[in-house]
Amino acid sequence: MNQPDFLFGIIDGDYIYDIETYPNIFCVGLQHYETGRRWYFEISPSRNDIQSFCRFLAIMAGCNCRMVGFNNIGFDYPVIHMIFKHGHLGIGYEEIYNKAISIIRSHGPAKFAHMVWESDHVIPQIDLFKIHHFDNMAKSTSLKMLEFNMRMNNIEDLPFIPGTKLTVDQRQQLAEYMLHDIKATGAFYKESLDQIRFREELTEKYDRNFMNHNDTKIGKDFFIMKLEEFNPGCCYNYDSGKRRIVQTPRESIDLGQIILPYIKFEHVEFQRILIWFQSQVITETKGSIKDVNCTIDGFQYDFGTGGIHGSVESCVVYSDEEMIIEDWDVASYYPNLAIQNNLFPEHLGETFCSIYQEIYQQRKQHKKGTTENAMLKLALNGTYGDSNNPYSPFYDPKFTMSITINGQLSLCMLAEQLIKLDSLRMIQINTDGLTIRYPRRHQAWVHQVCKWWETVTKLELENAEYTRMMIRDCNNYIAEYTGGKLKRKGAYEYNLGWHQNHSALVVPKAAEAALVRGEDIRSFIENHDDTFDFFLRTKVPRNSELHWGGEKVQNIVRYYISTEGKTLQKVMPPAGPPGEYKRANSLTNSFYTSVLAEVGPGVWDERVHTKNKSKYETRVSGINTGWTVQLCNNLDDLLLPPDGGTPMLDLNFEWYIKETEKIVKPLMG
Repeated sequence: MNQPDFLFGIIDGDYIYDIETYPNIFCVGLQHYETGRRWYFEISPSRNDIQSFCRFLAIMAGCNCRMVGFNNIGFDYPVIHMIFKHGHLGIGYEEIYNKAISIIRSHGPAKFAHMVWESDHVIPQIDLFKIHHFDNMAKSTSLKMLEFNMRMNNIEDLPFIPGTKLTVDQRQQLAEYMLHDIKATGAFYKESLDQIRFREELTEKYDRNFMNHNDTKIGKDFFIMKLEEFNPGCCYNYDSGKRRIVQTPRESIDLGQIILPYIKFEHVEFQRILIWFQSQVITETKGSIKDVNCTIDGFQYDFGTGGIHGSVESCVVYSDEEMIIEDWDVASYYPNLAIQNNLFPEHLGETFCSIYQEIYQQRKQHKKGTTENAMLKLALNGTYGDSNNPYSPFYDPKFTMSITINGQLSLCMLAEQLIKLDSLRMIQINTDGLTIRYPRRHQAWVHQVCKWWETVTKLELENAEYTRMMIRDCNNYIAEYTGGKLKRKGAYEYNLGWHQNHSALVVPKAAEAALVRGEDIRSFIENHDDTFDFFLRTKVPRNSELHWGGEKVQNIVRYYISTEGKTLQKVMPPAGPPGEYKRANSLTNSFYTSVLAEVGPGVWDERVHTKNKSKYETRVSGINTGWTVQLCNNLDDLLLPPDGGTPMLDLNFEWYIKETEKIVKPLMG
């Protein structure tokens, strides 16, 4: 370990940091994770720490230090990198603010102009935003949302509008707020240590930096690495000194040509579905399979681009002495479907399947929970999804459709044979498996059918037995394994991911208590002692406002349903020019503008405006309409009992009870 630097007290380790930029202030705070020691630097009209900050960075660069942030690779570090490289020129807060604004306003390819490549980082960066794949729109999560999910005491936001010139007192408040964000980032860093250690092991083992890869990217990059080792240039080539992705785009895909030869049906409804697929020629994958379904014995099979789905609804099904519920899943379904049928992106050739199989066999040699098993699982699962990504070297939409369509039809072949047993009931079918209920005396026959399917498809089925299933629909249910372990989905899940909404967790917990253990909903909720399980959160974008009792509050709030609170509303700007008549639907822009030019501004015309002559106005919508709420962004503001302990909340239990009954009562009949 390097000796500490006595000028700043810098020692090896990870430093949690954050920056804030306003027109007349730049500040940065850092905290050494292990010791908790903090540093603060500011550039403003009253203070200029630029030289000492650059010296601080230079010393860090000479130690075994890493900087840990949240979206720091995309924003914080490019700003700091500019300061470090040009600080000797005497740049001030105006130049720093302009740099920050240019990063914020850049979109698409323009963002690359501000990116600092990993090889140019003065100090290694760990970006928790990237590790958790929050840069994916479907999982996009802010630090403030994480503060709610991590149950932090204070989730209050800055009261300053971005771009405001701050007073001396406001600059002090900004510094305090930044230190709060550093505390939040540090808390999330602690929650992320397993993911960080996993990436450290991979980086050391393969001599490649995986530190800021999300899970999917780890898997894809490992697969690409293996492909390039075996066949250099199959994923990327470097013509004219530039790296170019090798892909197989398609103008159209004849689905009839991709259906595997063993796909055959006896039932007329499945035959109809097969004929439909065989007749389709598609020009894009998204939305190409819509409203395609069939119903057999009262059970509906819904086909889609991503997979097949179907479920009984609003019921509880049981295993008992006579009947058994079995769940059958295909082991690594999509990877093995490609391996066993020699399906591959055309430009990657049969090498793709060889490496796919090698990775699959490698994974089986490592125990679950090991780094190798986790990484190889990511390599297997991440590849299929990327075959429909136009920015990926796996891109070949024909391969995508070959996997998803044959996967659905193959499962239907199994279902078709199983439902020949009159007393067998289909409970669910999903992307990689199905669930059935049937008499125990026929178990040998059912297992024989499954063996037949394995022989035909060369795939492997894994089965589990459920004691019971409480099913609202395909995506919302609780399944209880014979050993008592529970599988929760959708509305009944309360062990949520960091990107998900952790609001009112008392509701799924109460539902589970009622459905699984037969507990009374009201009694459970009124006696539940985890205060945070009653909290909710909501947010609005920057162009909208939240109003509590008619007064504007911050754009993300934590609250609970209360007996003596105020109403919460979302106030949104008009959907069009304020005060103007609303535009009718299905009009071309050219026709609309020509009529407006003809009649003049502010005049209603039946050709282009709505019949009821409504106008664009500020839109207001209620949140938890009909109930009052109490804000609790800072728990220090809540009333504590005389002896300390849990805050005293004026909870309105009726709302929580009604929400629980919504997901319990449909199943209780």
